[in-house]
Amino acid sequence: MDAALEELKAGVRRFRTDIYPDNKDAYVKAASVPQKPHALIVTCADSRIDPELITQSQPGDIFVTRNVGNLVPAYGEMLGGVSAVIEYAVSALKVQHVAICGHSDCGAMKALLNPASLEKLPTVKSWLTNAQAALSVANSLAHKDDSASDSLRQLTEENVLLQLQHLRTHPSVAGAMAKGELTISGWVYDIGTGEVRISEDGGRVFVPVAIEGHKK
Repeated sequence: MDAALEELKAGVRRFRTDIYPDNKDAYVKAASVPQKPHALIVTCADSRIDPELITQSQPGDIFVTRNVGNLVPAYGEMLGGVSAVIEYAVSALKVQHVAICGHSDCGAMKALLNPASLEKLPTVKSWLTNAQAALSVANSLAHKDDSASDSLRQLTEENVLLQLQHLRTHPSVAGAMAKGELTISGWVYDIGTGEVRISEDGGRVFVPVAIEGHKK
């Protein structure tokens, strides 16, 4: 028996019996009208990240693409799946916002800090060249007394900021932003606490999303 497949099937059964019935109207509506997501989220392929859950989005609300390290290659350097998703989301679906979401304990960022770990992963190593400049910036900002967690946090943030720079090189994004039809932001999601910190309006500071009635 394929244990992994059986676990997936069990999840499908729970969805069909427990989740779908309570949300049937939303799914029927989603299937009957063209999709019109308001945002694109570029996030990591890490299995612990669930952008729909984090943003409490319903079917049709957000367009999502995931890859190792939540990277966006600069336009023209690695044209492929990520570039196609961005172009389609912005030019065809007319999303109003693009968010790039990094996260705590990111394996891709850890690999950048420990290049030897990539020796047997040549494809991943090549892909992560799209984050190399973030490592250079993080190293330049480092302090001698920084802990490993400090270094990882700094790199995670710098990577998100770098990918936002890359995002702006895409013609569809540049054009939509120039016309005031699109905004972008950088996010860092903390898996352990559930906190999301966001850099808006081109700033370098990631500010926690405030929760009404709660103090940070």
